[in-house]
Amino acid sequence: MKNKVQAFGKFLSGMVMPNIGAFIAWGFITALFIEAGWIPNAQLASIQPFMLHFLIPVLIASQGGKMVGGERGRVMGAIAVMGCIAGVATTGADGGIVTGQPMLMGAMVMGPLAGWVIKKFDQAMDGHMPAGFEMLINNFSVGIFGMIMAIIGYYAIGPVMSAILSVLSAGVNILINHGLLPLVSIFIEPAKVLFLNNAINHGVFTPLGADQVAEAGKSIMYMLETNPGPGLGVLLAYWFFSKDKMTRDSAPGAIIIHFFGGIHEIYFPYILMNPLVIVGPMIGNACAILFFSITNAGLNGPPAPGSIIAFLAMSPRESMIISIAGVAIATAVSFLISAPIVKMSGAKNLEESQNQMAAMKAEAKGTAIPSGEKKAAGEVKKVVFSCDAGMGSSAMGATKFRNRIKGVRPDITVINTSVDDVPGDADIVVCQTILADRAAKSAPQAQLVTIGNFLTDPNLDALYNQLTTKESAAPAAAATATAVETKKATKEGVLVKAGIKVGQKAATKEEAIQAAGELLCKLGYVDASYIDAMQAREKIVTTYMGMGVAIPHGTSQAKGTVKKSGIVVLQYPDGVPFGDEKAQLVFGIAGVGDEHLDLLSNICTVLEDEDDLEKMKTTTDVDFIMNKIK
Repeated sequence: MKNKVQAFGKFLSGMVMPNIGAFIAWGFITALFIEAGWIPNAQLASIQPFMLHFLIPVLIASQGGKMVGGERGRVMGAIAVMGCIAGVATTGADGGIVTGQPMLMGAMVMGPLAGWVIKKFDQAMDGHMPAGFEMLINNFSVGIFGMIMAIIGYYAIGPVMSAILSVLSAGVNILINHGLLPLVSIFIEPAKVLFLNNAINHGVFTPLGADQVAEAGKSIMYMLETNPGPGLGVLLAYWFFSKDKMTRDSAPGAIIIHFFGGIHEIYFPYILMNPLVIVGPMIGNACAILFFSITNAGLNGPPAPGSIIAFLAMSPRESMIISIAGVAIATAVSFLISAPIVKMSGAKNLEESQNQMAAMKAEAKGTAIPSGEKKAAGEVKKVVFSCDAGMGSSAMGATKFRNRIKGVRPDITVINTSVDDVPGDADIVVCQTILADRAAKSAPQAQLVTIGNFLTDPNLDALYNQLTTKESAAPAAAATATAVETKKATKEGVLVKAGIKVGQKAATKEEAIQAAGELLCKLGYVDASYIDAMQAREKIVTTYMGMGVAIPHGTSQAKGTVKKSGIVVLQYPDGVPFGDEKAQLVFGIAGVGDEHLDLLSNICTVLEDEDDLEKMKTTTDVDFIMNKIK
């Protein structure tokens, strides 16, 4: 049940989040130009209802249609939702159109439904399309089915969703009028930690908030889940009272990311370390909601992400101090309750909780980890190493395993990809345990081999033994380009002397990753935002490779911030803790295409020579490191 709710919330989020910019624009216009705004302007304020009643529902419906039915589904969703909008509109005394309730919920239903309809039509027509009539059929099918869906929206979906929204609004008003709204924090805070918040926030709070803004110019619904105060109180408690040095030292950085960056997920592992701590943010948020209810507070639009900056930006002029006070109340109460709980608890391992959170986040995608049937050695032709971005960890793992196996199984192709882009002809997929469910979804046909690190894991030895049985022996002639890649000339500028720093010191892996990211940025390889993506990638699953080597890099979503391929090398002779291991060599990676893969291959070659590897960990000779890698 939890998986289904999580998957549902992710689907809703997928429709809303790409269009958050439109919500913010609408919120700013409301905050600035309505009669009670910062700079009242009746003409500009007239833009606001058109955005709320037409633009935003069309954007959401078209996105939902695209998620289900592709580009044709996008057009279908936009057409169909217009029926919902018209179905709740009325005619004014002057004959003009008076819009009814905002059809955000209608858009979330109609968009995917319309996309599904056209998708089913396309599947039925696959292989039956008369030659020369493709364009005619494609255009008319969208037009006809779009019209039908718009009519259904007018008579059925629109009025039904309007009635549901009215019931929900009435329920919210009852809670507010009877002082019971603070009780929703009992559900909100645990839901956030369990990744159920999207189903609540985007499925209920956003449409209810939009309806209230249309009537009153602001809504308390936007303040329930996005208040950064409860999480800030938890992080402050760990900063001051945690007995674990790593946890205590990590809290200040987490505070900045959470409070100013609006990434609430950063504090979830701290709660998972001591589940009783959840009481702090629950009561803290309840107190803040009670305060907001008493003071008739509200926001003009959804603060996304839930940063203090966005929270205040969406606050009406007359409520700015109230918004700040509400965040302060939530922070103070959460801190006062969480602090003794943290202080009385034993030293907990933050990294274990981060891995647990990553597993829960992956579980929220609604996929399961299959056991995967073991392949006979002779059946295996392609082995795929996968990591989150397909940029660093998996590339090194694939290179090392390819070099290891090519002498006895030259017929096997060993490649690396992102875990979400595993090719359909993969026979075996190798990935870290935390990414197993994503790999299974990407390549359900493949045997799954899960590992702790890509260099020295015993499961890699077992895989090697599996693939090198007598029955698998292949003739030397099979050693073609499919398995052994032609060595390319290393691209100039991917590694430069200024990108190698020796004798560095860092207390935590976060500091080491920050230093690597800043050096990549300084040398012009990446934008500054890539550094945050490197930290976020580390929280998904560790980039420690084994043998004292770590290769931090950004998430797959951050590839757009990479200007050119580059690698930097930071040497830490005393080691930097990466979980239970220490890394003496930290390779910061940013890749465009495969330009950096040759250097990763060279790094793997260095790893084969134990003496060279050990010297690289302590030498002060930058040229030695440069020559060994290039």
